[in-house]
Amino acid sequence: MNPEEITQRLELLRIEHRDLDAAIIALGEGAASDQLQLARLKKRKLRLRDEIAWCEDQLLPDIIA
Repeated sequence: MNPEEITQRLELLRIEHRDLDAAIIALGEGAASDQLQLARLKKRKLRLRDEIAWCEDQLLPDIIA
């Protein structure tokens, strides 16, 4: 993937991460919240965070101290 593709992917991942955050909050506020669905959304959010970190690492050069 070239840097432009990574940047586009990163933006999409960030949007999805924010959407999941909102969905988790909305689901958690419900009186009878579905704990299984909530756990699945949280796992997906963690996977997105890992993928976001990978994309950011690809865009930033390593700095050797």
